[in-house]
Amino acid sequence: MSELLRVEGLKVHFPIRSGLVFDRQVGSVRAVDGVDLSIEEGRTLGLVGESGCGKSTLGRALLRLSPITEGRVLFDGVDVAGLSGKQLRRQRQEMQMVFQDPLASLNPRQTVETLLTEPLRAHGLTFDRATRVKELLDQVGLPASASAKYPHEFSGGQRQRIGIARALALEPRFIIADEPVSALDVSIQAQVLNLLEELQERLGLTYLVIAHDLAVVRHVSDEVAVMYLGSVVEQADSDDLYSEPLHPYTRALMSAVPVPDPTVEATRERILLQGDLPSPSSPPSGCRFHTRCPFRQETRCDTERPPLRVIREGHHVACHWAEEIADGTIRPHVVTPEEAADV
Repeated sequence: MSELLRVEGLKVHFPIRSGLVFDRQVGSVRAVDGVDLSIEEGRTLGLVGESGCGKSTLGRALLRLSPITEGRVLFDGVDVAGLSGKQLRRQRQEMQMVFQDPLASLNPRQTVETLLTEPLRAHGLTFDRATRVKELLDQVGLPASASAKYPHEFSGGQRQRIGIARALALEPRFIIADEPVSALDVSIQAQVLNLLEELQERLGLTYLVIAHDLAVVRHVSDEVAVMYLGSVVEQADSDDLYSEPLHPYTRALMSAVPVPDPTVEATRERILLQGDLPSPSSPPSGCRFHTRCPFRQETRCDTERPPLRVIREGHHVACHWAEEIADGTIRPHVVTPEEAADV
């Protein structure tokens, strides 16, 4: 499979301004701060991390919905970060987004028919209105009668299907799904995730799925990238990452996922992170995770930022001690079930 998307050194910094008319920049929020990742065509990359780590900002920056401060976004060899005007408009036909809250992203004053044809009209494409709307609704499992209704007349799951249909209107190759099921009931989540997988198989789509639910990401992703404080700290094949996470942050995330087996849940170790997530306007020196890391080794972790490097084939980790963590040379401070219950 060929590589469809490559991100190199991507940074998105938002200025912090002060003064009576906010005319003086006094700092910046480093929402995305040096991200490197890649996605092969026809595959799904899941992006996970805590709220506020920069996942959604990264997704929006790939489509140039958020301004890129530095870095490259190579889509099929074309640097999206360097495009503007008509070139950027043409490129966006290939790259679309499904937003987290369909009730907020769908215009409440427009019918479904208008919502689905708006992208086609915006790009000046010729189409048969009734035929194209019916095709899009069929693709997402909605009846043709839905075209005359407004967003508030649908359930949350149906509205998300409309959002997916709108993303498909321009026949893109790459879709970013930003928390596509976080606001839905569990049973509806499964239906929407299955729909995304069916569309991928039928249309050959490539996905970036942004989520904080590790179970959702594991279900839909071929590869998973873990993000912390604006940077990707680990990227690997989904099965490999879930069976043997190497970065301390990923290990802590995995240890917090409940296991549906009382005997296992009662005896397994928990990795407890100390402190709060640092501010992206003033990130720590050295490794961004060292202030909370149970594997921290003084001096190097505090002063030297680790690059995202290959530990084994297909497994990239941004940690100085990944090999030692993997072979058990360095052990974390772990929490017993009794201690975890007291937290």
